[in-house]
Amino acid sequence: MPEVVRAAGGVLYRPAGDGVEICLVHRPRYDDWALPKGKLHAGEHPLAGAGREVTEETGCAGIPQLRLPTLAYDLPDGTPKTVDYWLMRLAEEGPVQDTSEVDELAWLPLHEATARLSYDDERGVLAHLTELPPITSVVALVRHAHAGERKEWKGNDALRPVDERGRAQAERIGPALALLRPERLISATPLRCKQTLEPLAALLGGAPIVQDGAFAEPPIAEEAPAKAKLGAQRLLDLRDAGVPVICSQGKVMPTMLATLRDESDPAPYKTPKGDGWLLTWSGDRLLDASRL
Repeated sequence: MPEVVRAAGGVLYRPAGDGVEICLVHRPRYDDWALPKGKLHAGEHPLAGAGREVTEETGCAGIPQLRLPTLAYDLPDGTPKTVDYWLMRLAEEGPVQDTSEVDELAWLPLHEATARLSYDDERGVLAHLTELPPITSVVALVRHAHAGERKEWKGNDALRPVDERGRAQAERIGPALALLRPERLISATPLRCKQTLEPLAALLGGAPIVQDGAFAEPPIAEEAPAKAKLGAQRLLDLRDAGVPVICSQGKVMPTMLATLRDESDPAPYKTPKGDGWLLTWSGDRLLDASRL
């Protein structure tokens, strides 16, 4: 089977009157109008790649707010390709950087952008915005990066550090989380949680990491579900105080997420180390919890 070509892009929008305008790019090579997107670099996180491609093709910086559908199709030679999309709010405008790929931009109301697009599948991506209420808050919740095996660590488990694999995971997710322009970095009390956010903190110019025991696993495993529900309330308290990135632990995150979604089964929210979730609200309504 041929290797899948991975790409990512964004639906970049800005407020306009009572609605929004969507940014489309014209590509002279294909003489088409499309959403900004492009191939991922080797080892690049899809969200980081989406932000990079949007900036290169539009000259604009976008802040990711919501995961949109992934497109999958075959290239003319039969090679499979996927494109991950995120909704991004315009933060800064500038000149197009990749002038060999894009020669014109168009900012259009949603219905006009849908009509201008050259591809039906991209129209389908925009269709998800037609009934979308205003987004009021975004939170990133991540599980700490890989830190070896608990049973092999002889000291205080709270001091168990990330290992080489974990450092690579933290370095990879840092640029993706930086696109959110977080205003608060919050870590559970174990060292490995703080270390997971350190590459992100460096990208933000040495932003402080505040440790908060509300997001840590309790010493008694049976207390984890109750502790997780307290963590979910703490997360809600933090969501409107600037965009927070929170690093927590694997035994509490699934129940935290199920609680936030008013669901009883935490199983769908099990999270690998070094991975996480983008949580999106409109007022008190949780619109989406999507895996990073």
